[in-house]
Amino acid sequence: MFLALRIGIDIACRASHRAACADSTGQLLWRNVRFQTRIADLEALWKRIPEGEDDITVVMEPTRNAWVPLAAWFRRHGAQVVMVPPEQSADLRAYYNKHTKTDRLDAELLARLPALHPEGLHLERGLGVAEPLRRSVKIRSNMVKRRTRCLQRLDALLEIYGPEWALAIGSVMCSTVLAFLTRWGDPQQVLRLGQSRLTRWLIRQSHGLWREHKAQSILAGAKATVELWGPEGMDFAALAADIATEAELALDLDRQIKAIDQRIAAHYDQVDPRRIVLSAPGVGKVLAAQIAGRLGDVSRFTNLAAVRCYTGLVPRQNSSGVASSAGGPTKRGDTCLREAIFLAADHARRCDPSLAARYYRLMVESGKHHTSAVCSIAAVLITRIATCLRSGEPYRLRDVDGTPICVAEGRRIVKERYVVPESVRRQRRTVRRPIDDKTSSQKARKGRGSGTKSGVAKRSKVSAAPQPACTS
Repeated sequence: MFLALRIGIDIACRASHRAACADSTGQLLWRNVRFQTRIADLEALWKRIPEGEDDITVVMEPTRNAWVPLAAWFRRHGAQVVMVPPEQSADLRAYYNKHTKTDRLDAELLARLPALHPEGLHLERGLGVAEPLRRSVKIRSNMVKRRTRCLQRLDALLEIYGPEWALAIGSVMCSTVLAFLTRWGDPQQVLRLGQSRLTRWLIRQSHGLWREHKAQSILAGAKATVELWGPEGMDFAALAADIATEAELALDLDRQIKAIDQRIAAHYDQVDPRRIVLSAPGVGKVLAAQIAGRLGDVSRFTNLAAVRCYTGLVPRQNSSGVASSAGGPTKRGDTCLREAIFLAADHARRCDPSLAARYYRLMVESGKHHTSAVCSIAAVLITRIATCLRSGEPYRLRDVDGTPICVAEGRRIVKERYVVPESVRRQRRTVRRPIDDKTSSQKARKGRGSGTKSGVAKRSKVSAAPQPACTS
């Protein structure tokens, strides 16, 4: 991609941006121009471009969300906006100046980057994180994680009361339980409330699911908790206030998640009107919107391998000469997309025979553990979803021989052929990493650096110990 003029911009979140301009040969026309995201500054920067030039490319890095309004403004004025991965620009910056990192150098590097590394440029067509669905699914994912942390803290606080109180309330933190803890988290207060009033409250709050039996269970747990701690063993009111705070936070997050789900559903209908992502196995409404929102336009990827790399589920590669090794997943792609496709793959292996056969082979024959096997089939699943999106056709569930089947038939086939034995699962639950020469040398260097007599004594014992015989 060789263009007439290239403007490299080093974006700052709070300070002034730095810009530099270069021609197609990499010769700088001007440099170190400071400006901010204001109309006057942007128009002054645009006037620096020579008249008659209509082939202009703006090169920038996706720095937080500060790049979004800049990209929109330059595109509106006829410029092409390309994004550069920060890792690639950092490597080229190190080549230009090994021990210096300045905003001026960054802007000049970005202006020259199309001539130095044209394949590293990615044309930016939309607003990226400003797209409603992409932004909404990320917010929802964060809210779900915050709610999970609230429930974990709530469960830890309930353990202080003792086992009887937690057993009476139940381990499932539904809306009725959370509403109960916001008002009646003190077991002494529950005893004063009485069975009749507690029963009426439970019937009204749970819409008739909890009645006298549940009220009796809660009162028995409250009585056992008070007897366990004694009359002056603990300040129940203070602990109940902390529990109520966590329960209110969880309820508020529940309401916000329900509200954002409605917005996400509307956005998903616009992004994927044919519901192609939703047709994939293991993908429900929540995961379909998350995958479609974070994956974006699949046509921006050069091939399906780039789609897999974007998820970060491809293994690390390290090769030199005849030696080659593969490590764990790179995890360099979109975290929210990787989370969604991993969960979808874990469900899809239960109804898609082709994915189930791959999971079975990895677990039983290759000796992989559950997480590694699911990561492998997740990369396959996202490749198939991207293929369906490119062709505009829904996902077709098939047997391993290519025969079209329904979901019920797929579940039956998986149960008959590809159920991993429980004994194999128990063996795969513990990941054992072999101690290689590199790890041993690191430990040896750590011991030598200690400089203590105990370290010297340990090394002498190790050196004096007899070496085991080779059993190969």
